[in-house]
Amino acid sequence: MARFLTKLLILLVVAAVSTVAVVLTWTAIGGGALPIHGLVALSLGLFGTAALAWLLMALAFRSDREGWDERADRTGGVDLEDRDKP
Repeated sequence: MARFLTKLLILLVVAAVSTVAVVLTWTAIGGGALPIHGLVALSLGLFGTAALAWLLMALAFRSDREGWDERADRTGGVDLEDRDKP
């Protein structure tokens, strides 16, 4: 449980730092101040994007570690190792 909370905290920090960076960039280019609704939407969007990236990478590493790709059914398809053989 502590490992999950640590990862969640890191994810929240990444979203917060990204939100601050986007807001500072937005005001630097003359976009004006963002209202609170814009800040909340931006924060939730960045958090969701970071969470989705974290989840998909975790699934990719788990798939590789547990060998799910090797167990895939390849009947009827071209074998990738024998592609150049006649």
